[in-house]
Amino acid sequence: KEQLMLRSMFTAVTGLRSHQVMMDVTGNNIANVNTVGFKSSATVFQDLLTQTIAGASALNPNEGGIYPAMVGLGVRVAGTSRSMSQGATQMTNKNTDISIQGDGFFILRTENSNMYARAGSFNFDALGRLVSPDGGILQGWIADAHGQIQLNQAPGDLRMPLGQSIPPLATSTVNLQGNLDAASPT
Repeated sequence: KEQLMLRSMFTAVTGLRSHQVMMDVTGNNIANVNTVGFKSSATVFQDLLTQTIAGASALNPNEGGIYPAMVGLGVRVAGTSRSMSQGATQMTNKNTDISIQGDGFFILRTENSNMYARAGSFNFDALGRLVSPDGGILQGWIADAHGQIQLNQAPGDLRMPLGQSIPPLATSTVNLQGNLDAASPT
């Protein structure tokens, strides 16, 4: 009976430890609820082990077989999964704030490497580059004089020097396509 008591205590302790991790993840989600670009996480649990305490029996002509008697030995945290679903967009009344609809990330260049983020809170620095609050420089492709973007080149710093303007260009051609409803009266 001591062995059964120890096993049940061990099972209970695994539940408490796993529950503590879930509470930590939930607390982190609550603490960051208003953090720009934060993606919440969920705790994923899994069965630790299952011990067979009585074996199974085969079928016989007069009665069915018997399933094995098994007892679980607890739970453990398999990991956490990050929710990458689209968050709600909000008006900020700041011209340099950007949002991404659907999949994708902003590329931010730092001193050592590129980082990826969903938070679109940017400002201009003294050189006219869009930068994140922690100093990452927004990367992207700049259109040439004809408005073409060369995606086969490496992205670079996105700049908009203060006072720069691009003269307007009149539209030269328009393409219009459509279907007429055959059932509508003419």
